[in-house]
Amino acid sequence: MDTGQNDHGWRQAHAGHWLDLALRKFESRVLALMARNVQVPLALSNLAARGQLTASHIHITRHLARQGLRLNVLATRAGISKQAMGKLVDQCAAWGLVQRQADPSDARACLVLFTETGQAWLSAYAQAVAQAEAELHHAVGDEVATVIKLGLEAYAA
Repeated sequence: MDTGQNDHGWRQAHAGHWLDLALRKFESRVLALMARNVQVPLALSNLAARGQLTASHIHITRHLARQGLRLNVLATRAGISKQAMGKLVDQCAAWGLVQRQADPSDARACLVLFTETGQAWLSAYAQAVAQAEAELHHAVGDEVATVIKLGLEAYAA
């Protein structure tokens, strides 16, 4: 009978493991860069620096269209439940990043929109992502970084 003592290696050396670690490192670096960005309001910088703004909150930043989206569409784009997205939106609204507004096309629904502060956050996010990608290129070289991005794009499609 296999006691499982010899199977540890494969669990730490597969593509999913490395993708997970790479994503955590990338998003952590993005949040660290945003915490130091002068465009980000001080209160948000402090939240990011203390780890209270997390990769979960990046779901909103990454998926919310500038013209706004309904909560259910935002949740679907982020790949999380409507309830989980609702909690993230509530937190981000309390921090002044987003607001809810009546949907002009359906009075029963509301749109989630970036506030002015949220627009500054989004701009800082774009800068942080560009910087983190530049650091990836520096760490592994331009050719490898390009192959990684193309490979991940093809794999995710």
